[in-house]
Amino acid sequence: MKTQTNIPTGHQTVMPYLIIENVADFIHFAVDIFGAEELSKHLREGTNEIMHAEIKIGTSIIMMGQASDQWGVSNAGLFIYVNNIDAMYNEALAKGATAIYPPDDKDYGRSAGIVDPFGNTWWLTQV
Repeated sequence: MKTQTNIPTGHQTVMPYLIIENVADFIHFAVDIFGAEELSKHLREGTNEIMHAEIKIGTSIIMMGQASDQWGVSNAGLFIYVNNIDAMYNEALAKGATAIYPPDDKDYGRSAGIVDPFGNTWWLTQV
């Protein structure tokens, strides 16, 4: 078994990397809905375009960059544990997300699905 060394402090071995349109708007959405914290943001030289950014939600880090001619959009499906699924689901819809399915009690907890305004699927679960 191989192990990875020299991982930067605070990073996990595996982290999602999104290539999306409107990175700045995605960061605002994640802050508003999930309480994300912006960790870093690097602009493409000579532009206001975000080349690379990192946010932290709870104990997890998501990396992202702006889609371009070289790097096409690459969305993700993300699973997230939340404290108040009903309020979060409704707030996400109010901020432009679309419903996959509304909050519903499942064997594993109360769960819902949304697609954020940037094309990422979020599976919300409250246990």
